[in-house]
Amino acid sequence: MPTRILCVAEKPSLASAIARTLARGGDGGDRGVVARRGLATEVHEFATAREGSWAFASGTRDGRAEWRVTSTTGHVASVEFSARYQAWEGCEPGELFAADVVKRADGRMVGHLEREARGCDYLVLFLDCDREGENICFEVMEACAGGLKTGATEPGAPSARILRAKFSAVTRESIERAMRTLGEPNRNEALAVDARQELDLKMGVAFTRFQTQYFLNKYDRLDARVVSYGPCQTPTLGFAVQRHLEIIRHVPEPYWALDASFDDAATGDTIAPAWRRTRLFDEETTRAFLQLVNDANEFRVTSIEVNAEKRGRPSGLNTVEMLKAASAGLGMGAHRAMQVAERLYMAGHISYPRTESTAYPRGFELKQTLTIQKSHPTWGAFVSRLLDESSMTSPKRGVDAGDHPPITPMRASTEDQVGGGEAWRLYDFISRHFIASVSPDCEYETQTATLDAGGEEFTLQGKRVIEHGWTEIMPHRMIEDSSLPVCVVQGARIPLKSVRLRSESTSPPEYLTESELIGLMEKNGIGTDASIPTHINNIQVRKYVDVAKGRRIVPSQLGITLVQGYHAIDSELVLPTVRRHVERQLDLVAKGQAPYEGVVAHILAQMFDKFNYFTTNIAAMDALFEASFSHTTTESTPYSKCGRCSRYLKLVGATGRIQRLYCPTEEVVYELPIGGVFKQHNGRTCAICGFELLIVSQKGTGRAYPLCPFCFNHPPFEGAPRIKALLRGSPHPREHPVADDVSVSTCPECAASNRPGVLMLDPAATSPGKLYCSSAACDVLVRLPPSVKRSAVSHDAECAACEAKCLDLEMFNGDKATVCLRCEDELSESVRVVRVKPPSSGRGGRGRGGRGGRGRDDERRRE
Repeated sequence: MPTRILCVAEKPSLASAIARTLARGGDGGDRGVVARRGLATEVHEFATAREGSWAFASGTRDGRAEWRVTSTTGHVASVEFSARYQAWEGCEPGELFAADVVKRADGRMVGHLEREARGCDYLVLFLDCDREGENICFEVMEACAGGLKTGATEPGAPSARILRAKFSAVTRESIERAMRTLGEPNRNEALAVDARQELDLKMGVAFTRFQTQYFLNKYDRLDARVVSYGPCQTPTLGFAVQRHLEIIRHVPEPYWALDASFDDAATGDTIAPAWRRTRLFDEETTRAFLQLVNDANEFRVTSIEVNAEKRGRPSGLNTVEMLKAASAGLGMGAHRAMQVAERLYMAGHISYPRTESTAYPRGFELKQTLTIQKSHPTWGAFVSRLLDESSMTSPKRGVDAGDHPPITPMRASTEDQVGGGEAWRLYDFISRHFIASVSPDCEYETQTATLDAGGEEFTLQGKRVIEHGWTEIMPHRMIEDSSLPVCVVQGARIPLKSVRLRSESTSPPEYLTESELIGLMEKNGIGTDASIPTHINNIQVRKYVDVAKGRRIVPSQLGITLVQGYHAIDSELVLPTVRRHVERQLDLVAKGQAPYEGVVAHILAQMFDKFNYFTTNIAAMDALFEASFSHTTTESTPYSKCGRCSRYLKLVGATGRIQRLYCPTEEVVYELPIGGVFKQHNGRTCAICGFELLIVSQKGTGRAYPLCPFCFNHPPFEGAPRIKALLRGSPHPREHPVADDVSVSTCPECAASNRPGVLMLDPAATSPGKLYCSSAACDVLVRLPPSVKRSAVSHDAECAACEAKCLDLEMFNGDKATVCLRCEDELSESVRVVRVKPPSSGRGGRGRGGRGGRGRDDERRRE
C-alpha cells in the first residue's frame, strides 16, 4: 500500500504553492496536481512513484506515496471565556481574572482537517515559522488526531509521524530544504502564545468592561461605543499622547544667530558659511559678536581639512524596518504594508515577511539569490555588474534572531507580475534593499573649510563622491558632489558681503510619525513584529488617534483623556514597563525556562491587584471625563494659567460645593479644597511648579490662605495636607514658598499646645490686615491696628530677639516701618487677638445672627 501524507499550510494560497512544489518530488519528477473542494478549504492531491529524498521516506513499504495538501485560514481555535462569563451582565469585571477560559474550535475547520487526516500515515505541518505558527501546529494536531493512523499522534515518541517543516520562502529550494530537514513542533513556543492569549483576554476584557459600563452612558458628549483597554494598545496610545504633551508644554525660547555671506567671484553665487556657535540665547552677547564680524569686514580661510568617509551598506531587512520604511517613504500605513507583504510572500515574490533578524544565517545562498535578479529589466544591469566585477560583498553584520532570514526577494518580478501599485512599491523597496545590502559601501571625501571673521569661526563643507556603491541602487540615499568655492583656499582673504543678526524662537517637536511610533514600540517591547501594525490600527479605528498628513499620529480628546486618566490612578497601566515585564516572562515560557501555569498565575495576580486599585480610584479618571465630556465644561470659563502648558485652566463647578480646575489642553483635572471660595492671586506664580496661585478662603470665617493648585494635588513636601474634605487651615506647610512668603512667626497658642501652627498674613486682606494661624485646629485671628494702610511680610528683615519675620507696614499718615509683631511694644499692644468661629453646619448656613449666620459671636475678644 502507498504511504499517505497530509500536509497542512496556514493559508489556501500557500497550500497551492506547496503542492505544486512537492508534486515535482525529490527525484525531480513533475506530476499533475488535482484540486478539489474540502469542507473548509481546497485540497490538492497528487501521487508519486517514489518519495524521493524526503526525510521520512526510508522504511516505507513500496516507495509509492499519496499526498494531500490543504490549509487552515489562520488559527483553528480561539481563546474565549466559558459560557458563564460571556455576557457582560453575567459577572463583575474583576471576576474575569479567575474565570475559566476555553479554546473554542472552528467546527467546520476541525471537521475538514479530521476528514482529510483519515487513513494518513504522516502529518507534515507547513505552518508559518513563528510562535503563532507553532501554536497553530498544535491546534491542527488536535483536530487531526481522530483521523490519523495509530502511532501518528504523539510527537517525540519513536513511532511519531507528526513532523514540522521549517521554511522561509515559497520557493522550490526552500520547500525542498524544509522536507529534507523535518523536525518537531515546539510545544514551549506554542504555550507562550497560549499564555499571551489568556493574559491579553483577561486583562483587556476586565478593564474594558469596567470602563465601558462606568463611562458609556454617563456623559452625553462621549462619542464611543466602547472604552477599551489593551495591554499593548494602551502603551502604544501612551507614546502618542506623551509626544502631544511635549508639544503643548513647549515654551518658545528666543535665540539669536549670525548670518554672514560672501560672493563667489567664479559663479556669482552668494555663499553663506555656517556660524560655528550655531545660536545663542543671549541677544546682547550675540550683538557683540555681530559687531566683531562687521568690523573685520572680511573672511580669512584658516584651514581646510579633507577626510575620507563611508556610508555603510544597510543590514538585512527585518519586519520593523520594512514597516517603518513603508510608512515614512512609500505612503503606506503599517497595517496595510503588512497585508501587502503577506500577499507578496504567498505569491512567492518575497521571503517570509515576519522576522526580527537583520543578519543572514550561515549557509544562506546569497549569491544564488542575487543572481536571480540579473534578469530584472530595472536593476538587472546593476546586479550583473556586481557579479561580473566580483564586487558583491558580505552583508553588514546584523542580528540573527534565529527565526527567519531577513526579508528577501525570491523572484525577479516585474511591476505587472506583482500587480502594480502598492505591491510594486513595496516589492521594489525590498529588492533594492537586498541588493544594497550586498553592494559595496558608498565612499566619499569631505572638505571642511574654516573661515575666521573678527575671531568668530564659520565653516563651509564640500563633498566629492569616490564610489557611489550601494546608494546607486537606492538613489534617495545617494550623495551629490558639492565642491568648495574656487576662492576658498588656505590663507585666502574674502570680502564680507553682508552680516546680520537673525532672531528666532525654539520650536516644539512635531507629532510622532507612524515610523517613529513603530520604533518606540520595538524598543520598548510593545507587541511583536507581526502585531505592531495591528495595535496601531486599533487605536486609529477606536478613534483614540487620527493619522494626519505625513502619517503623523495625533491623539484625539478621548485618547488624551484615557491616557491622562490612567496616569492619574496608576501610570504603569499606560507605560511600557508592565508589557515589557510580561514579554520577558513569556520569553521564559517559550525557551522552556518557566512553567506556563506559573507565569500566567503570577502575572494575573499582579494585574488583579492593579485592577482593584484602579476601580477603587476610578474617581480620578471620572473627574477627567466629567471635565472633558460633560456640558458643564463648555459652561466653565478661563480662570488661571497652567504652569505646564502656559494655557488657561478652567474652573469647573463654580456654582457647586465641589470645584475643580481643568486643563483642556493636557486633559488634567486638579482637585480643590471642598467648600472653599477661590479667587486669583493677581497673577502670582508658584516658585516650584510655575502654576498661577489662588487665594482660598473658608465660607463663613474669612480665613484666607495662598493655594498652588498643582502642589496641593502633588505635595512636594512631607506632611502637606492632601485632603478632599473642607480645609480650614493652610493648604501648604510653611516649607512651601507659597506659605513661607506670608508666614511671620509661630502661633503662641499652638506653641503652648505643642501644635505646629504659624501666623500667616491674609493674602487677600485690605487695610488694616489680618493674620491667621495655619493650623486647622487653631482659630486664632490677629487683627492689625486700624492705622495700618498696607502690610506685607518682609523678605529681608528678621527680628534679632525672637527670629520671627518682620512686617513692612505703611500707615495712613504716610509713615513706613519694619517691625516685629511680637517684640514691637507699640504694635503688640494695638493688635487684637480674636477667635474665628467655624462656619455653621446647619442647613442653609443660618446662625443665631440672622441671614447668612453672621451674628455677634463671630468674633470674641480674647482676654
